[in-house]
Amino acid sequence: MRVLIVDDNASMRNLLNVLLSSQGYEVVGMLEEGKGVMEAVRKLSPDIVCLDYQLPGRNGLEILREINSTYPQIDVLFITASEEADIKSKAADAGSAGFLQKPFGQKQVIDELQQVCATRQASRGSAPAPAAVKPPTNQATERPTPQKHTAVIVDDNGSIRLLLKGLVTELGLNVLAQVANGEEAIRAAQAHHPTVLFLDVDMPILSGLDALPRILEASPATAVVMVTGDTSRSIVERAAGLGARGYIVKPVRPAYIEKFLKQLFQI
Repeated sequence: MRVLIVDDNASMRNLLNVLLSSQGYEVVGMLEEGKGVMEAVRKLSPDIVCLDYQLPGRNGLEILREINSTYPQIDVLFITASEEADIKSKAADAGSAGFLQKPFGQKQVIDELQQVCATRQASRGSAPAPAAVKPPTNQATERPTPQKHTAVIVDDNGSIRLLLKGLVTELGLNVLAQVANGEEAIRAAQAHHPTVLFLDVDMPILSGLDALPRILEASPATAVVMVTGDTSRSIVERAAGLGARGYIVKPVRPAYIEKFLKQLFQI
């Protein structure tokens, strides 16, 4: 796995270089400021970018958004010492595949990267969907086989749409559409009437919470699942009050998605 390290602290760059190399990762570059990151990404083609937040020249959140917009196949592990209350949810909504709060230990780095790699493999793998999620085989003594569960994915971040599509496809769902804002979500619900619609909370044009009642009006049988980096009580309670069937926390993890869908479909 090819890794680009971006941090303005030389000791942190060296620590990550030694640690990642010892774990079998190929460190393809190390940068100390934000201005040259996109050019380095273009030239070096990393699989993962370990990206600090507070960088000279350009901050990590801006870079994260551009990486996800331009190269959605690249995973970003966001790293920060910031104590901003909402920095983790901002990074998650911007598309970070993982998050580390400084100071951290070596085990935390290894564990978080393993989670990122496991999610990457699951979302891009070609293994057959688990049998538990597939509709049962139609037999004379059994109930008629239900149609395959269908999904629509709504998120303004291309990397998150790509990730969710890979994960739910692996679990046996047929993804009918991927859209980027609440207005498009309403039209997709009207056109497809999916079994489940994954709905980002924070989006341009029309937010997920504002679109939710109109989605359910257009397709009452659809189970709407909020996808968010913000798990504050007010968001969760408002979504539930508007008819959401639950929520998935960013960064998205395969095991949680599988468990959630099994509960949702009662299998």
